[in-house]
Amino acid sequence: MSGFDRLHPAIQHHIVNSLGWRSLRPLQEEAVAPILEGRTALLAAPTAGGKTEAAVFPLFSRMLNESWQPLSVLYVCPLKALINDLEARLSRYASLLGRRAALWHGDLPSSQRRRLRQEPPDLLLTTPESMEVMLVSQAAGRGSMFANLRAVVVDELHAFAGDDRGWHLLSVIERAARIAGSATGEPVQRIGLSATIGNPEELVVWLAGARETPTAVVAPPAPEAVEPEVRIDFVGHLDNAAVVISRLHRGEKRLVFCDSRARVESLAYALRQLGVATFVSHGSLGLEERRAAERAFSEATNCVIVATSTLELGIDVGDLDRVIQIDAPGTVASFLQRLGRTGRRPGTRRNLLFLATREDDLLLACALVRLWQEGFVEPLKPPPLPNHILAQQILTLVIQRGGLIRTDVALWVGRVPAFAEMLPEALDELLDHMLHTGLLHSDSGILGLGPEGERRFKGKAFLDLLSAFSTDPLFTVLHGRTEIGRVADTTFLGESDGGSVLLLGGRAWKVRHIAWREGKVWVEPTELRGKSLWPGRGQPLSFEVAQAIRGVLEEGLADPWLTRRGREALLDQRAKFTWLEPGRTHLVRETPSRTRWWTFAGLLANATLADHLRAEGVAVGSCDDLGLALGVTPGGKTFTEALEGLRRRSDERLRPLETPSEAIETLKFHFCVPSPLLRRCLVERRADPRAAREAVEAPTTTVVARSD
Repeated sequence: MSGFDRLHPAIQHHIVNSLGWRSLRPLQEEAVAPILEGRTALLAAPTAGGKTEAAVFPLFSRMLNESWQPLSVLYVCPLKALINDLEARLSRYASLLGRRAALWHGDLPSSQRRRLRQEPPDLLLTTPESMEVMLVSQAAGRGSMFANLRAVVVDELHAFAGDDRGWHLLSVIERAARIAGSATGEPVQRIGLSATIGNPEELVVWLAGARETPTAVVAPPAPEAVEPEVRIDFVGHLDNAAVVISRLHRGEKRLVFCDSRARVESLAYALRQLGVATFVSHGSLGLEERRAAERAFSEATNCVIVATSTLELGIDVGDLDRVIQIDAPGTVASFLQRLGRTGRRPGTRRNLLFLATREDDLLLACALVRLWQEGFVEPLKPPPLPNHILAQQILTLVIQRGGLIRTDVALWVGRVPAFAEMLPEALDELLDHMLHTGLLHSDSGILGLGPEGERRFKGKAFLDLLSAFSTDPLFTVLHGRTEIGRVADTTFLGESDGGSVLLLGGRAWKVRHIAWREGKVWVEPTELRGKSLWPGRGQPLSFEVAQAIRGVLEEGLADPWLTRRGREALLDQRAKFTWLEPGRTHLVRETPSRTRWWTFAGLLANATLADHLRAEGVAVGSCDDLGLALGVTPGGKTFTEALEGLRRRSDERLRPLETPSEAIETLKFHFCVPSPLLRRCLVERRADPRAAREAVEAPTTTVVARSD
């Protein structure tokens, strides 16, 4: 029996007659059986692979066959924009079956949230943060909406699993499932939707949690397709990139990715100065700005959309013609996501143009293409030891339950995989610290918020408790009563009103007044060129990507992937590395007092090696993804002696020694965690012992750089 034949007759009817589909796609066919059987499932396919329908059609079938009552299905997304995009489609599917879908996120007016509490829909689109609100809010019945919950769909699962937001997601799912289980006695099914990743079998087990449940990965091979059109160009400057974009593919819709909000704003402004119809998308724009951009994305044709990674996810941007990448993302997976935004219309093919503004990014783009051609996609690894997220869950559970018995923590979130591994020793250490610091207090064995907890999370700060990721202090930017967006780098605004010019939404705004206490900035349009108030943030490159950069420097890249300028720029870069020998690291003496150890091992490994070399008395300066800077070491061990010592160490000992204070600040709720647990967490997260071992074991060649 086919998957289609197993669906409820009403769904079969509407697929054929209302949607006009002749058949289901392979992913949708193969997903029916495991979902109808109640398995935890991971549905993996490229962007626009039909994953949403592959999940909800079988769930709607179960809903009809088993008479599920509202609210029975949660559809969790990483972005509000994605929720907005999906609502109309899922509402249509639900209404065809006499059911109802709705959304709930931070932009929803309180009146609509009140109506949803009174009349829950059958399917609710939401975010993990809004789930947390529903769990702790007295007005929302502290989770009572989840009493009939039977299934959770997590869209863009890969966007959650790689950071602490994934642990928060699993925690709120566990808490909602416990409420539902107490009411219905039935387990809550979990279904993840993901782009192509390197370890789907591991990810579906992670999604299932520490429970005995059958799992399934549904990832049919993609049909044979025309070779994507991928090109790498070197333009040398962001303004040059704007000129190239303004002249290429006129009359088409072009989506341009930049990997920082600052570069998005700068490029959008430059394009508008060149007369190009340009829209902007990033997470710091105001609601009206975002909605206007979302409408334009689906309706406009001859335009450019400049975005951060927010549009890497499955938001519909209509019939997109071209994807352009300024410089390069840090992973093959991200490159594939962006490439997959194109080629959706019959007769078109996927395409992506890299415009490198820096030599390092030219090499990175070439490395990503090299790995892609080799079939490599990064495995997704949830960050280890999330003690700080467990602390956050304890605090919100105390609020949700109006007090909590110490042993009940494990009942509510103990099946989250990382927490299951940490309990009970880490839990006792964590609770003792939170009681000692006053974040919690204990009254006859019942945990409640202590005086420090009340102080930290009163008023607006309470909302910060409900989110697992940190945000910069924000100032709201207003033109009259219209919110343009938010900015973080308030030092640029100055100490007096007026004068400063900032970029936001791809436009220049002159600051007219600053209300420092209220966190508001009033602006007016200006023709002057402004500055983006968002700092850029890079990410460390993996060992595999760093090694691929080395491969590009040694062997080059096939001509079909490079433009003439790109090929010439790559030749210039390769000419600087003629000393590279396969299978070796290189100690390059640049001056009598400065040497660089080229490992091509990735930043995590290089930072670890720097820690250990310093501990041996070797003078080590900065390190990056490709190597370490070494200075003169008077009286200490030579580099060669220290390296020989590292070769004798076990992998367990090749882990970071230092815990920078700024690294601690990156862990939200770090103040809830005792220092030993914090350090253990940071050491594990900054460690790449395999890559460090590779660099240590490789023979080292000493090179004297040419003086040009």
